[in-house]
Amino acid sequence: MKYKDFELWQPDKKVLFSTSRHPAGITICIHFMDEVLYMSSSPFLKSVEDFMLVQRYSRRTISTYLYWIKYFILYSGKRHPRQLHDEDIIRFLTFLAVERNVSGGTQALALNAIVFLKAKFLGQTVGDLSSFSPSRKPRKLPVVLTNKEVAALLGQLTGVRYLMAAMLYGSGLRRIELVRLRVKDIDFDYRQIRVFNGKGGKHRLVTLAEELLPLLAQQVERVENYLKQDLMCEGYAGVWLPDALARKYPNAPFESGWHYLFPASRLSIDPASKLLRRHHYDESNLNKLIRKAARDADIRKQVSCHTLRHSFATHLLQSGVDIRTVQQQLGHADVKITEIYTHVLKQGAQGVRSPLSTL
Repeated sequence: MKYKDFELWQPDKKVLFSTSRHPAGITICIHFMDEVLYMSSSPFLKSVEDFMLVQRYSRRTISTYLYWIKYFILYSGKRHPRQLHDEDIIRFLTFLAVERNVSGGTQALALNAIVFLKAKFLGQTVGDLSSFSPSRKPRKLPVVLTNKEVAALLGQLTGVRYLMAAMLYGSGLRRIELVRLRVKDIDFDYRQIRVFNGKGGKHRLVTLAEELLPLLAQQVERVENYLKQDLMCEGYAGVWLPDALARKYPNAPFESGWHYLFPASRLSIDPASKLLRRHHYDESNLNKLIRKAARDADIRKQVSCHTLRHSFATHLLQSGVDIRTVQQQLGHADVKITEIYTHVLKQGAQGVRSPLSTL
């Protein structure tokens, strides 16, 4: 069985041994699978990375924090963070809002990264930072599809693509949560999905539509067929497992239950371990197929994978499900985040009836 290196397999992604350019103009890391391989030669940043790994931060959080830490250091004239004080942090955050025009969420993310660096890693006290200029970029309202629009969108898809889109809407999954699902995460008997290490490293149970069970059974069979082929391929090292599970359960990487429910179409070389593996479906391709389906269905709204999650939450609330249950299904830490979906439950913005309708 032939296979290609990940670099040749997806050259347009510039994932393997390619640079990641950011506003700072600095190459920080390269991405592969769920891993982030840092190319920086800075021993300081490497020590921050190692510290975060020990603290069990996710790879994506590490990637994001290292980016903002390095951006902060470069903006401050490459001075060591121990020499940077509260006024330097305030100046940097103001620069992001005024000069870079970042959103409030991005500015808050940069602040979190810097506070982590100063307080947790360096053990320094961070004072009052309230004097920085907050970003005035307004928060976007969620785009929600009607039931007919969801049906029209799903009607443009078939096979595995339909199954993935239907699970995004039917279970309210985030895009990365869907592609990271393992075969063992599907509970056919209780009709639920076990989501491990979702946003914030949280686990939760979400509903599973009964109508998808036959398609899921076919997909599991497809994964098992892939595994039979892969086991015949010389050098196949099994599926990637998090933490030290591969050492604890040495046979697990070769068991179908641990394999991704939506696997990639080809084997690839893991640049971290140099081992031959089969990763999960590319999440960026998932977003592309959802957008194309929306265009084909003549939906004029700005649609993405997350739009289906927004629609899931809104339609549950419309059907009478209480907001706390919706919060649990979505995995929100605070019910206030879930409350943003209640705006669609009323006729017109904030439930106001236009005076034009009385004429």
